[in-house]
Amino acid sequence: MRPQNQKIYDLNEAREKIRAYCLYRERSQKEVRDKLVSYGMLPETVDTLLVELIQERFVDEERFARAFVRGKYSIKKWGKIKIKQALHPHQLSDYILRKAFTEIDPDKYYQNLLSIAEKRWPLTKAANDYQRKQKFKAYLLRQGYESDLIREALIDLELD
Repeated sequence: MRPQNQKIYDLNEAREKIRAYCLYRERSQKEVRDKLVSYGMLPETVDTLLVELIQERFVDEERFARAFVRGKYSIKKWGKIKIKQALHPHQLSDYILRKAFTEIDPDKYYQNLLSIAEKRWPLTKAANDYQRKQKFKAYLLRQGYESDLIREALIDLELD
């Protein structure tokens, strides 16, 4: 159900608005579909517009996934697990996810982990060393890094 005061768009208005929406940043098909539905469009019209947008390359799932992964790993320094969880609501295929994760350079990924670990270790407080390490590892796990890489980082930083 739509709120009573929401405007209902005709096809041309919706087409222009959704193109502007797609130009702002990369979007997944799910985001675009949800936006079109919020415009009050019928399901058949939503499908038609979505096909148009895909053909005109306004929407490209692989391009979206690659940009998403690149941004989260290089700017926010998220780990692969957290990135994959954030991509889950976008309903991307396994093929596209695999292609997107090729954007991650393993060396830079590990350097990101070391950088986060070096900054976080002095800020981690606990009653004893064991609890401090557990809190520290839990933080790195929440950032989406794999436990084997965390163990390796602890050894490299001489914290283990």
